[in-house]
Amino acid sequence: DDSVALDDVSFSIEPGEFLSIVGHSGAGKTTLVKMLLAEEKPTSGSVFFESINIHELPLNRINHLRRKIGTVFQDFRLLPQKTAYENIAFAMEAAGRSEEEIHSDVPHVLALVDLADKMNNFPNELSGGEQQRVAIARAIVNQPDVIVADEPTGNLDPVNAFEIVHILKKINDLGTTIILTTHNKAVIDSLKKRVITMDRGKIVRDDREGKYIL
Repeated sequence: DDSVALDDVSFSIEPGEFLSIVGHSGAGKTTLVKMLLAEEKPTSGSVFFESINIHELPLNRINHLRRKIGTVFQDFRLLPQKTAYENIAFAMEAAGRSEEEIHSDVPHVLALVDLADKMNNFPNELSGGEQQRVAIARAIVNQPDVIVADEPTGNLDPVNAFEIVHILKKINDLGTTIILTTHNKAVIDSLKKRVITMDRGKIVRDDREGKYIL
């Protein structure tokens, strides 16, 4: 297979930036995200996080690095047998946080995503937009430096999509770097933040106050 997922792609992201990566399906957005998370290795070139070449790290260091990155996916990936509260608490337990921290932090992040009143609901009792907000709360609860949101509005209607983007902006305003992949033009145009446009594995545009142009 000679197809190249990413071809001569080079860019840097400043701490606290809100960056959207756009492009048609197959443009290379997801591959890019996987490289940032060290799930895939580049055949050539390097990926740096805080000046560390992440693909040269041993596995235990990679796991430590991933703790600095919160991830949000198109399909929410909540545990269906756990409530909203328990889904978030589970992420904190996995990171070795104490009971006290869990009791104080979970309600706090649920309030941040406007779901304080749904903490005891199971995923099947929540709308798609609410499930995604729980997923965002789970991603931010361990206070990562970066949130990677891979097509987080892909399964949502426009109203819910804008709610999700509003929450991501709020988190960005609190100082967390956001990397958003999307092919939702309306979302991008509303953000007025930096946009990298990809096409067939190449970066074709990098706009400071981006519009979705393909």
